[in-house]
Amino acid sequence: MDALELLRLNLLSPMVLAFVLGVLATVIRSDLRFPDALYTTLSIYLLLAIGLKGGVALATTPLALLWLPAVATMAVGLATPLWTFGLLRRLGRFSVPDAAAMAAHYGSVSVVTFIAAQAFLDRAGVPYEGFMATLVALLEVPAILVALVLARSIMTREAAHSEAGSSPAIAAVPWRALLGEVLAGRSIVLLAGGLVIGAASGPVGMARVEPFFVTPFEGVLTLFLLEMGLVTGRRLGELRTVGPFLLGFGIVVPLLHGFMGVALGPFLGLSLGGTTILAVLFASASYLAATAAVRLGLPEANPSLYLTASLAITFPFNLIVGIPLYARVTQMLWGGAG
Repeated sequence: MDALELLRLNLLSPMVLAFVLGVLATVIRSDLRFPDALYTTLSIYLLLAIGLKGGVALATTPLALLWLPAVATMAVGLATPLWTFGLLRRLGRFSVPDAAAMAAHYGSVSVVTFIAAQAFLDRAGVPYEGFMATLVALLEVPAILVALVLARSIMTREAAHSEAGSSPAIAAVPWRALLGEVLAGRSIVLLAGGLVIGAASGPVGMARVEPFFVTPFEGVLTLFLLEMGLVTGRRLGELRTVGPFLLGFGIVVPLLHGFMGVALGPFLGLSLGGTTILAVLFASASYLAATAAVRLGLPEANPSLYLTASLAITFPFNLIVGIPLYARVTQMLWGGAG
């Protein structure tokens, strides 16, 4: 497909249109609201469904095909927060807590963006490796830990040289509690748990729950993205206060990360579809697991910066433009291979 066809396929999908509807409903001050319990139920369903399907594929995937993408994904998760932190400190003049919080979000992954990319490739008829959900689980945690360790070490060192000599709040947070907050978060538990269940039960077991976890999947995703549109719309007003640097960061940095995934995918043995999803993973920014960990480990960080950037800038950009763009660039560069 050419670029315009890919963009049309994405923009006219029920999922993206539902997201746009949610944003518009907020702009016109509609009383449309999702009950908290329904939002939680939808997110649990989507995360567990992705884990189950990924686990089934994992059970039939030779280790020789998985280990290189897994190692590369973890390496990217460890390296990304280092350079984004430096960029935010030097060019953006961000404080240490704010730069580290942003680095944690942009080094981690948005599971919802990943799900939307899978749905896009399914509609386009492009196959991809079933074990990509494993890469999501591997990418979610490392960047968060690296960013928090980086901030903690710098803030503690600065406090030691200050006249007051008082340790910043992050130094008082037990690492056991912080690690537990990250690893015991809903997204990690459901993804990892679903992978284990799917791998253990295999295709036979999955066939028994397929009418519930496979057939209604895109309908549930459409509802969830309607809610995400409502959430995004409520943060649009903050774009006026975050400044042009953050707006540029929220678009340019995901593009750089996404194109890195496009360049790496074939060398990791991934198909065109798998390479597109890898690009989406690298380009996405977390707003669930990273936010929970940052609120605990970096209470000094300004939520308006990292939530507005990840949720109101990067998420809609990737959902509407990024996914078809990475698919098209992958097709242009590697279409003759694999």
